[in-house]
Amino acid sequence: MHDATDRTAATVNTAFTVSFDYPVHFVRGAFAPGNAVLAETFDRRGEGRRHRVAAVLDEGLLAARPDLADAVAAYFHAHPDRLDLAGPPLTYPGGPAAKTDYGNLQTLLWTLGNLHLDRQSFVLAVGGGSMLDAVGFGASLVHRGLRLVRMPSTVLAQCDAGIGVKNGLDEHGQKNFLGTFAPPFAVLNDAALLRTLDDAHWRGGVAEAFKVALIRDAALFAWLEEHAAALRERDAAVMEQAIHACARIHLNHIAGGGDPFEMGSARPLDFGHWAAHRLEILSGHTIGHGQAVAVGIALDCAYAVRKGLLEQDALERTVAALERAGLPVYVDTLRLRRADGELEVLRGLADFREHLGGRLTVTLPDGIGRGIEVHHMNRDWIVDGIDWLRQHAAESRARGNGGAA
Repeated sequence: MHDATDRTAATVNTAFTVSFDYPVHFVRGAFAPGNAVLAETFDRRGEGRRHRVAAVLDEGLLAARPDLADAVAAYFHAHPDRLDLAGPPLTYPGGPAAKTDYGNLQTLLWTLGNLHLDRQSFVLAVGGGSMLDAVGFGASLVHRGLRLVRMPSTVLAQCDAGIGVKNGLDEHGQKNFLGTFAPPFAVLNDAALLRTLDDAHWRGGVAEAFKVALIRDAALFAWLEEHAAALRERDAAVMEQAIHACARIHLNHIAGGGDPFEMGSARPLDFGHWAAHRLEILSGHTIGHGQAVAVGIALDCAYAVRKGLLEQDALERTVAALERAGLPVYVDTLRLRRADGELEVLRGLADFREHLGGRLTVTLPDGIGRGIEVHHMNRDWIVDGIDWLRQHAAESRARGNGGAA
């Protein structure tokens, strides 16, 4: 007979490990019928069967490349022994609408259901980071997870968003409030998809390269300084090098950082993002993610100077390089205030802590090429940093160099 005060009669502890792996291919012209990389990607496990695939294309990409749907269909037609296109390529909105409109997600889920895909079937998502986040979220829900192959079509997505393990939607006034961790089956970074980008999307992704360089790789930062103008002027070969370097750092962190699903309270490679995410929301998404990250990087570098982690010269080198790359380092949105006088952007700190749980953890540069985690941000130093950036932007405009967005 058990003691009536026992809280439990027995305990069985269970522990197991799940292994994930996926390749990231760097290619050119993946949809050329004679290029076998995509077909081999679907068949990389050697399962010896035709693979059913639902293709989903970013509406913005399709507007710039009206031939893309036909190119996808022709590719599948050229590889009938390996691939079975489940239906005509689907479309999905890109940009902010991808992550803020539930109706788009519901339509996607309904359509995938009508195609009667099984858990061994694939979703091929071709588009920008927001579209990949949303379609990946939908794919992770159907049958608790369809196989996802991503083809990022923007610089930012090829550097970061399209190669990682996260999916999500914006909700409750926060970036990625809803989401899942679901590693893709594979990723293809096709340089040919970048050709039709407008200048804002071409340059925006460069911010992610500066981000990882400042906290992980001083040599990469020096290279970005040297090639900033070439990146702004759309030198495709230089951009491919930047993307490759940035992607490698992100992938090495995912595989070797010890916390790929962010179970802890730190997110080291989101340097500059606590402010960036808030700026996107405050601007109604008129500030692009890459541009917001550039401003967030500049602000956190200015803060790091005040904390004694970064020399003033390093801050000035950073903002100058960002500007040469065509990126902003200050926006007036930083100075918006609530009714009680508090800066609106400061809510980003609370959102950042809440998104991960535990205590606030922000990564700052500790010199160029090294990062350090801090657990408190002095609001007065943040205000000082904003004021310095505002003054810098005003002086840059006076000299005719731009400096604000």
